Amino acid sequence: MRQLWVLAAVTAASTAHADIAPAPHDFIDEARQLTTAIEQRRQVIAAQDDYRARWISPARTFFAEHVPSTVPRTVVYPFGGGDLATALVVYPDADSITTLSLEPAGDPRTLGELSPSQLKTALDNTADDLAALYKSSFSRTQRMQDSSTGKLPSQLAFALAALALLGYEPVAVRYFELSPDGDLRYLTGDDVAAVTGSTGKRHRALANVEVAFRKQGTTRVQIYRHVMANLEDKHLAASPGALAYLTRLGTVAGIVKAASFLLSFDEFATMRGYLIDHVSWMVSDASGLAPKWGKPAGFTYETYGRFTRSEMDAGAPISPSWVAEYKAQPHRELAFRFGYPDVEYHHNLMIAHR
Repeated sequence: MRQLWVLAAVTAASTAHADIAPAPHDFIDEARQLTTAIEQRRQVIAAQDDYRARWISPARTFFAEHVPSTVPRTVVYPFGGGDLATALVVYPDADSITTLSLEPAGDPRTLGELSPSQLKTALDNTADDLAALYKSSFSRTQRMQDSSTGKLPSQLAFALAALALLGYEPVAVRYFELSPDGDLRYLTGDDVAAVTGSTGKRHRALANVEVAFRKQGTTRVQIYRHVMANLEDKHLAASPGALAYLTRLGTVAGIVKAASFLLSFDEFATMRGYLIDHVSWMVSDASGLAPKWGKPAGFTYETYGRFTRSEMDAGAPISPSWVAEYKAQPHRELAFRFGYPDVEYHHNLMIAHR
């Protein structure tokens, strides 16, 4: 972990034009205020209580039994939005977790700029979004995009709610930009002061966030990063920073869940190739890396639950690959929902490893 902070310091220093680099701006105060505001909503409290009993408890038991202690402690969750909760249930001991999606982390300063009535509406909307996530164990793309245009920083809010839900606390919140080579440049106070304009513009300007956090009552610091990125081939080619950053992480553990089956599209071959080349152990639903590509690359699959056919039209072309894999293996029970159910509403979960 010390290496992560050393790298951050070196990166900041290399971009400065003075002997002493300006420190990254820390939004920890705003993050704590936002956490408190969200956690006080009765709807959030009720939804989290239900989520703990219905999903977190059985999922924690399952992953404690099935995730080897030898998996990489660097985790990548493409198409993951602000779903830090799932990542921490699967990989509670991760050193770093990176989620990527189309939505920005957002500007936490907006919390202190809203009138009482605006704040109530914004918090009600965030509470609705969190309750929907907890109920289905994933966020629908349209809902995520809608929430990212609201008054509050939706992706940051989701991450902070996950930390509180699972007994963690943030210790630093910093924003960064990615160079084409994948280097992180942390935003300074001057950078942040220059972010002005409409709420939407400010959210997009503060797109990538790093949250340092720790389990309450402990001193070990873990890192969560959210990167706003379009993972389609042409966008990765035009803006190579995200892929370069991921590549520099080396061998990683992975999660793919509720990814709209994009990994089965020709237009997402680059991201599919990244997972094949860099992931050593991965959990997914049927929108993950299908056996059609994984098995020729050396992956072994273990199937849990049942799968007959995708409930989404987008998943129909790749469904036969999963159906064949399920038929070839013994049935293994799955006591909780993980991402998309199949067309008959069966739970399904797949583990792929080298």
